Amino acid sequence: MELFNFKMDTNRNLLPKDGTVNYYGRVFTEAAANRYFDLLLHTIVWKNDEVIIFGKKIITKRKAAWYGEREFEYTYSKVTKTAHLWTPELLQLKKHIESVCGETFNSCLLNLYHTGEEGMTWHSDAEKDLKKNGAIASVSFGAERKFAFKHKETKETISINLEHGSLLIMAGTTQKHWLHRLPPTKKVDFPRVNLTFRTIVG
Repeated sequence: MELFNFKMDTNRNLLPKDGTVNYYGRVFTEAAANRYFDLLLHTIVWKNDEVIIFGKKIITKRKAAWYGEREFEYTYSKVTKTAHLWTPELLQLKKHIESVCGETFNSCLLNLYHTGEEGMTWHSDAEKDLKKNGAIASVSFGAERKFAFKHKETKETISINLEHGSLLIMAGTTQKHWLHRLPPTKKVDFPRVNLTFRTIVG
């Protein structure tokens, strides 16, 4: 199922069942989105991400960074990260996103995709460090990219294009029942910065 062209309705659940995904579209002006994109590229402490697959450490082409209100530890793909403290820009972004969606967050995982050939495989954000069924706010700056969901049992797929300066909220039991990914593409040769605001517990 493709959901590329629909009239914007922030209350519309893009998932047919077993979770809640709301797309807000662009929640920043073009000028603000451009400014944040440039700031994030140059002020974030980017590092090539590390994952462990079948016991082997893999260094990814994409870069990542982990920030929060304190030095949280967060483990995913069997690698533990310690959060940097909020930058002024990230704190501004967090407050704006919270005012738009009505949720609160205490941390943010950022990913930098240099071109469309860098992506993310099917996965769900259900690590034990995360608030159970807590909302995750995905903010996109830079290249517009396709984002896909796949139901873990039925294998039904849903896709949407995430625009420059846009907001997507994943909530409820979405992570329990659905996988998501950023499929690679050779059609995009411009960087994309993605921020996923989350709530760490414990």
